[in-house]
Amino acid sequence: MHEVILNGITVGNGQPFLLVAGPCVIESEKMCLDIALRVRDICEELEINYIFKASFDKANRSSLNSFRGPGREQGLRILQKIRDQVGVGIQSDVHSIEDINDFSGVLDVMQIPAFLCRQTDLLVAAAETGKVVNIKKGQFLAPWDVRNIIDKITSMGNHNIIITERGTSFGYNNLVVDFKGLPIIRQFGYPVCFDATHSVQLPGGAGTSSGGQREFVPHLVRAAMAVGVDALFMEVHEDPDNALSDGPNMVTPDDLYEILKNAKLLDKLVKKKKMI
Repeated sequence: MHEVILNGITVGNGQPFLLVAGPCVIESEKMCLDIALRVRDICEELEINYIFKASFDKANRSSLNSFRGPGREQGLRILQKIRDQVGVGIQSDVHSIEDINDFSGVLDVMQIPAFLCRQTDLLVAAAETGKVVNIKKGQFLAPWDVRNIIDKITSMGNHNIIITERGTSFGYNNLVVDFKGLPIIRQFGYPVCFDATHSVQLPGGAGTSSGGQREFVPHLVRAAMAVGVDALFMEVHEDPDNALSDGPNMVTPDDLYEILKNAKLLDKLVKKKKMI
């Protein structure tokens, strides 16, 4: 398997999992700094590698009136401040080549949104930066279809690839996780990440916004760790019920702490026994 080196952290090849976590969207500078510091401290206590994730623009909200974020200029400034003050790597989603050009200097990982995972020009532009590219597998894709996405990235000579599983469309307003998909994706030779919070999302299920079932996040994390993953993605908020985006599927820092304790135990057992 190809290893991904991210700020001195090795992802893949049986190494302990990486946590990618933060609020869904940048609501304010203070909120993001507080979450980043809180999660960093949790990860330092549990000895888990961590990078921060938040979106500067949620371009695929259900409703025209939904909060999208601070935009490119403010988002860039806030993400840079988190990187400098908290001392962690940064991941955020890019929706256009313009985003890639503007954010390549601050992002350690360029996240390709699930709905855009087949956009060739976007994938190629992200690959050309040489940065780590984390592609969210579309809800509409079979796990073996990921091969074509990988080929688009590697065509530019970039092998810094992470593939994220985030659930598959299951009828209307629902997702299901097919855990067979994790080893299927792994066979292509790149690190696999499991997005535990988006996998419990009910897309568009609240009419003008998406619903979610955050009570199932711990269960899906345990299942994913037992199957074997290289990274874990979770969105975290101090007050999910009042979050401006994706609140129904986000977890609190206290919840995160308990989830990560169990995840680490399973990750260590699975990789010690070389079950993946």
